[in-house]
Amino acid sequence: MSQAPVRVSPLIKLGRWSLLLVGIAYGAAHQSRLSKKEEKVREIELQQKVVRDAKLAEEKKRASEAEARALAELSKPRA
Repeated sequence: MSQAPVRVSPLIKLGRWSLLLVGIAYGAAHQSRLSKKEEKVREIELQQKVVRDAKLAEEKKRASEAEARALAELSKPRA
């Protein structure tokens, strides 16, 4: 049948709980550090997005103007 559970030393229990708490504290500190780093990256990406969107809008405008000119050339009657 089943045996009686083994009594764990208080020193081992203390070590386990200590390591658990240290791990939780390390995880919280690491998460905080990574969150700050990611926030800076997002700010940089937001600034780059504004520039990238302006360039894309300019390219789209040029493409539509070129397409309008091409359509105008195609619609001219040939002599």
